[in-house]
Amino acid sequence: MELSLLIDILQTGDQDAVQNALLEFNREYAQSFFFNAEEREKRKREKLEEFRKMKRKEHFSNSDSDSDSDHSDDPEVKLREKIGELLIDSLSWDLQPCCRLVILEAIRILSRDKHSLAPFVRTDSMRLLARLAGLEATEEGGLLPEASDGEVACEALKCLCNTVYNSEEAQGMAAEEVRLIGGLARCLKADGGAPESGRGGITRFYELRLTFLLTALRLDIRRQLAHQFHGVALLADALETTLGLRWLDVHEVATSRSGEPLPRDVTERAMEILKILFNITFETSKQQVDEEDAALYRHLAAILRYCLLTDSDSKEWTQEFHGHTVNVLVNLPLMCLDVLLMPKVEPGSVEYMGMNMDTVEALLDFMNRRLDRGLKLRESLTPVLNLLTESSRYHRETRKFLRARVLPPLRDVTNRPEVGEALRNKLVRLMTHVNTDVKHCAAEFLFVLCKENVSRFVKYTGYGNAAGLLAARGLLGGGKGDGKYSEEEDTDTEEYKEAKPNINPVTGRVEEKLPNPMDGMTDEQKEYEAMKLVSMFDRLSREQIIQPMGVGCDGKLTPLDETVQQMAEQISFHSDSDMELD
Repeated sequence: MELSLLIDILQTGDQDAVQNALLEFNREYAQSFFFNAEEREKRKREKLEEFRKMKRKEHFSNSDSDSDSDHSDDPEVKLREKIGELLIDSLSWDLQPCCRLVILEAIRILSRDKHSLAPFVRTDSMRLLARLAGLEATEEGGLLPEASDGEVACEALKCLCNTVYNSEEAQGMAAEEVRLIGGLARCLKADGGAPESGRGGITRFYELRLTFLLTALRLDIRRQLAHQFHGVALLADALETTLGLRWLDVHEVATSRSGEPLPRDVTERAMEILKILFNITFETSKQQVDEEDAALYRHLAAILRYCLLTDSDSKEWTQEFHGHTVNVLVNLPLMCLDVLLMPKVEPGSVEYMGMNMDTVEALLDFMNRRLDRGLKLRESLTPVLNLLTESSRYHRETRKFLRARVLPPLRDVTNRPEVGEALRNKLVRLMTHVNTDVKHCAAEFLFVLCKENVSRFVKYTGYGNAAGLLAARGLLGGGKGDGKYSEEEDTDTEEYKEAKPNINPVTGRVEEKLPNPMDGMTDEQKEYEAMKLVSMFDRLSREQIIQPMGVGCDGKLTPLDETVQQMAEQISFHSDSDMELD
């Protein structure tokens, strides 16, 4: 449909004509997310070429300026903005519900284009959409009953989601003038997160989606929801209700679905809640919590334990669901994660040292799947690695269980530590990953499993793989990290003890002894080759191709000239001390 024709029909005010025209417009643009992108690029190239020709005629230098940075002169943008204004105005008419619905559908389509948002990024427009979505509060603090029609409320929420996502100005209005988060929190509290108790499941989903966008894009809204509206408790109750949980004990829940996979719609709502929880608990792990907050986080951790042990209706959705669960667990205080091990050991449970390790086993399985997938490791793998690392530091039973699974006693040392498909091999390979965060997280996890003991760490990874972490920690000379662990001895297998004298500590495996290249040389020849090597290193250093390094007094790598200077100063200090004693 021609946009100018649609404008003419909207200006008539005839509901039937408007409805029929918008139905055609909505069908035509239902799958459009970028309006006339090809035409816009074509016009951009034409304008740029005209601009260059004009500059050449005026004897100016060729310019690469982009004359299309301002879309306000685009005639189609102006037409869409005009349509948007007429649609917003028409919502104030005395409309039939079906007509109001198609108007909102058209607004939703138009709000996908960030260049045509002007009619919707106004305080009155956003308040109108909020009222239709059922989010505008009365003076008494309740909610206006405008959006009794669930479909209308759902479309209004979609419009708000698009507008907030595409416009920073709209985000500010949502926070300050319209105050959407208050209405969203009251809706969540009123319905308890269950569509059966209030609005429909799709409407509930878009309420959660809008809440997620606001908390992701605005720090002030994030803190407002967390503190003013007690967001953690509110969302924990919503998650519990959405999943249909019942409590067997203080920190143990059982599903009302008898172990069946979660339906798709329930999984979607649960993931939105988890994403909001991640936003508002982002700074929690760095803060001290009192007893009341600790009880709340333990309650939430028990629900998250259930999430980790429950599947959705497909492998892809299960992985995504578990990924969001792990992200929230990373944010919780470590002292509150003890509830993950609290449930009684039941038949079929994974037991270790009398503790229920089902959750830790699930985390290991999740990590292994992410390792095998190998995609976006920084985003997908580092959260679970950080969670397992910090849990191992804080909970002895978790560390011992993980070490038994990840670093079992060495038997075969004929291959490099990074070769193979065991968990240890996969993690050691990551220690030389191109992404610094991935490399650091993998190394830190294995280092903690080795109780931050350098010799044990090198034993399982090889000095070459371990050097990066040891250099960063100042442990190249050996020793232990700052962690406090029990003084248990590392038990070696008979196979390892037998092979140990022949293991190359750099590669971490047994290697055949190579012939000495200096065998048969005279002392003069050896000295000549040594000086030749020194000369080559000296030339490379002077030409700044390499930087000779040494291990300084702090256990970290420092330039070799500084290392020599430090050693000279130490020798001078000891010599002066000896002279004073004499």
